[in-house]
Amino acid sequence: MQRLKQRRDFLAAAKSPSWSTPGAVLQARERNDQLPPRIGFTVTKKIGNAVMRNRVKRRLREAARLTLPAIARPGFDYVLIGRQTTAARPFEALQQDLIAALTRLHRAPHERDRQG
Repeated sequence: MQRLKQRRDFLAAAKSPSWSTPGAVLQARERNDQLPPRIGFTVTKKIGNAVMRNRVKRRLREAARLTLPAIARPGFDYVLIGRQTTAARPFEALQQDLIAALTRLHRAPHERDRQG
């Protein structure tokens, strides 16, 4: 899966729908093309020092590597934002958080509005 690296891609994803879970925040932006999905990761300095931020990013990358190929849609950019609880959350729970967020964000807009 391709990575997001340019700031403009992260900013565009920030304006898109997002879903917060205990393990991470997922932003999903539809690009209106059929190219493969792309993924980006971000962890703020609020989370901790560089060691902690890198640990959180590694966990998010691995969860995305195992989860996204099966359920990510072509034409989408995804940004995973690490949270304070990401480092301590059980890995299986982190994967379930990602699946739940993707499922929620890929529902039709009228379904998202009705449920929350």
